[in-house]
Amino acid sequence: MKRNIKFIPLLILFPLVIMAFQYLPAVQKNPGDLFSSAGFKMGVALYSFNHHSFKKSLDMADSCGVKYVEGFSFHKLGEGFGDITMDGLDKNSVAVMKAMLRKKHLVMASMYAGGADNLAGWKKYFDLARELNLQYLVCEPGKKQWDMIDSLAGAYHIKVAIHDHIQPSPYWHPDSVLSIAKGHPNIGACADIGHWTNSGLDPVKCLKILDGHIIGLHLKDVDKAHNDVIPGNGIIDFEGIVKELKRQNFKGIIEVECEHNMDNNTKDVKAAVDYVNQITAK
Repeated sequence: MKRNIKFIPLLILFPLVIMAFQYLPAVQKNPGDLFSSAGFKMGVALYSFNHHSFKKSLDMADSCGVKYVEGFSFHKLGEGFGDITMDGLDKNSVAVMKAMLRKKHLVMASMYAGGADNLAGWKKYFDLARELNLQYLVCEPGKKQWDMIDSLAGAYHIKVAIHDHIQPSPYWHPDSVLSIAKGHPNIGACADIGHWTNSGLDPVKCLKILDGHIIGLHLKDVDKAHNDVIPGNGIIDFEGIVKELKRQNFKGIIEVECEHNMDNNTKDVKAAVDYVNQITAK
C-alpha cells in the first residue's frame, strides 16, 4: 500500500490549530448578553418611548442594546398603522408589527393591557397576545376578574403579571399580589421596584415576599423626592436587587422603564442597561 505523505503535515498541524483556538480572546458580547449570562433577560418597556411611533420606538430600543420589548395597549402606533392603538390591531396589522420586530431582531414577550372589565374585553387581549406570541400580559384587574383572567390565562397558556402601581393602587403592596397569586396558578407579579420605593417600601424585601411568583420586572430608579432618575443616581439598592434575583434564580425579563426625558431618552435607557450589567457582571 502506497503511503500518502501529503497528510503528514496536516496531522502535525491539526492539534496546533486546536490549541490556538483555546487561547483566542473571548468574543465580546453585546450589553444585553451580559445580563443573560446571569440567567436574566434584558429589555425595555416601550412606554419609555410613548411620545413616538411604534416604528420609532423599536429604533430607539434597538440602540439600547436589549433583545426584549414590552408593548402597551394604548400606544398610538403611528407610522405604518394609521391612527390605531395597540389594542386595535387586526390580523393584517399584527403581521406588520411582527415584521417590524423581526427586522430589528427584537422580541415582544409582554404587553401592558389596560381598560378591560369584562369577559369580552379580556378575551380580546388574550386573542391579541396569542397572535403576537406573547408570554404574559401585565395588568391591574379588578377583584371580580381574578378568577376569570386566571382561567383565560390557563386556556391560552399566557401568564398574567399584576402590576404593583404606587398607592392608592390595590396592588401597591406585594402582600396583596401574593394573596392573588397563591390562589391563581396563572397569575404572578410584575415587580416595579420604582413604584415600591415611592410607596415607602424596600424593593429588595418586596422581591423576597414574592419569591417564586415574579413573572417580569420593571426597572427604574427614583430619588427621595420621587423623581424618576437614571439607575445609580437614586436611592434604590441595585446591588441588593441583583443579588436577590440571582438568589431566586429569576429567569424572567427585566424591562427598563424610563419616565423622564420622554422626547429623547435613549441615552438614559442605555445607561440603565449598562449600569445593571456592570453590577451583574461583578
